[in-house]
Amino acid sequence: MLDEDEYRQVISLRGTGADGTLEEKIFGPVLKEYERITGFSEKNPNAIFHHRISDFGAPCEFCGKPLRTAWDKVCGECKKPVGG
Repeated sequence: MLDEDEYRQVISLRGTGADGTLEEKIFGPVLKEYERITGFSEKNPNAIFHHRISDFGAPCEFCGKPLRTAWDKVCGECKKPVGG
């Protein structure tokens, strides 16, 4: 998962590649920076757009996994009710 600064850094590299196919020129630098930050070698550039911490809710008070949205009433991971 990327925080806002990391996400901006990764996305700012979109379209800056010089070599390869059109997809490599657009997303090659994005994938390399994502791997540098996270240590994970992502192959699908679209997956990076779903790895932004601010798109999720707070951590579940029971299992600690991020809620799928800020308004979830049940944790998608442990299925326990959250919030009050």
